Amino acid sequence: MIKDSIFQNIRVYWLAFIVYWGIVLFGYDTGIGGGVVSQAYFKRHFGLVNPDGSANTKKANEVSSNVVSVLQAGAFFGALGSAPLSAAIGRRWSLFTFTVIFSVGAILQTVAGGSRGLGYIYAGRVIAGLGIGAISAVAPAYVSECCPKEVRGRITGLFQIMVAIGVMISYFINLGISLHIKEGAGVWRIPFGFQLVPAGIMAFGLLTVRESPRWLASKGRIDSAINNLAYMRRLSPDDERIRSEMAEIEAAIEEEREARKGLGLREAFFGKGNFIRFVIAVVIFLLQQWGGQNSVNYYAPQIFQSIGYTGTSNSLLASGIYGIVKVVATALFVFFLVDSLGRKLSLFISSMGMGILFFIIGALLKTHPPPTVPTAQPPPASKAMAAMLYLYVCFYSMGWGPLPWVYVSDIFPTRTRHYGLATASASQWLFNFVLSKVTPDMVTDLGYKIFLMFATINIGGMATFALLIPETKGRSLEEMDVIFGSVSADQRRADIARQERALEHEVNETTSERSIENKV
Repeated sequence: MIKDSIFQNIRVYWLAFIVYWGIVLFGYDTGIGGGVVSQAYFKRHFGLVNPDGSANTKKANEVSSNVVSVLQAGAFFGALGSAPLSAAIGRRWSLFTFTVIFSVGAILQTVAGGSRGLGYIYAGRVIAGLGIGAISAVAPAYVSECCPKEVRGRITGLFQIMVAIGVMISYFINLGISLHIKEGAGVWRIPFGFQLVPAGIMAFGLLTVRESPRWLASKGRIDSAINNLAYMRRLSPDDERIRSEMAEIEAAIEEEREARKGLGLREAFFGKGNFIRFVIAVVIFLLQQWGGQNSVNYYAPQIFQSIGYTGTSNSLLASGIYGIVKVVATALFVFFLVDSLGRKLSLFISSMGMGILFFIIGALLKTHPPPTVPTAQPPPASKAMAAMLYLYVCFYSMGWGPLPWVYVSDIFPTRTRHYGLATASASQWLFNFVLSKVTPDMVTDLGYKIFLMFATINIGGMATFALLIPETKGRSLEEMDVIFGSVSADQRRADIARQERALEHEVNETTSERSIENKV
């Protein structure tokens, strides 16, 4: 059954594969900064050491937080700016435009060094951030709008797999450089230059996919929408399943137009049944960011050093293993569990597991602090804490990693989906920016208490939130209006029936015309 489903929807999987190369960039960019700044040659070249050659922790923390956080600042504005462009020119071409913008930023970061100082890296990170932020907002909307509801959770969940793959690649590139390139500008030019590889794959790949049928329908281009929908489902445009799905899409769009006729942005946010969706979108990402995962993601080398993995290569290797565990755990969840466990239960189990493991790590770090003198092998307590972090990322990957994006993609109606995804993405980047700016100092100043803080947020905030939100598993995008009270269930059924009759009438007329032409 799963094989048939994958084969039937192979074009949708291909679209997701291409579009989500932009999400590999998202993961890669968030993981690469902390590792590059932790390299000894980078610190010496850009003056992050004391005159006697010893480490200047304060300055290194400041530059590290800047290199990571200016990307998030650019991404915040990119996510907000993506909505009007995506609505105007479509999902496909807006993604292409933002990929080009990202590439300009990647080139600036790569050419830094010599007379071109940290300013080039900062400027490049901001410009790349604009592209990444917009891609992170448009890509889930595009994929979600093209997916049949039976596999939407699995396909939109690819988002987090691609993030995890991007992060993992960044860890291993940093590890390879720490082992094989001790000196020279390659220490940062290779990691920053590699960003152009996924960007190129995505740019050329976008030329092989089609525009979102839901976006085309919202622009009144119904014939193109039906053809694209039929192409993606690998069915004939006259197939009853295509007509039925198109009727549901048109019914939803027509209802939204009627409800919002003559009203603008304010109504998109505050219209009936809409405001609560925006609240959920903001809060779900606030909790995700403050749950601790991205602090570990961005500063994995520093986090592993703090629990006893001393030396750049040791901490980068531990980070690389963490990246592998995250990819495998995320892939297993997305392909086998996301559409069976449901959204609520997955989020609840995930937050409880993460919170308990963070409490254990905090307690171990308090009772068994790592040795002050570096050792060749990390002590047993440090290995135990690393194991807990690997278990922790398994729980993260079965809930709070992939599901916020899946959930937010699920809950918004067609007309406001680009605003919803842009708001969610901007919130994610804003909280990302704050967290990435303060994490290096928190790791230095709080020690074991940082893990206790994250544990409390996981259990007290995230688990409670998971119990309060509505379940969206197995519901079509158009059914969300009924769940959130924008339209009654009876009204929706009547609208779908009316659209089906209208389409049936069009098909009958077309068939009659063809018959007359054949007779003539």
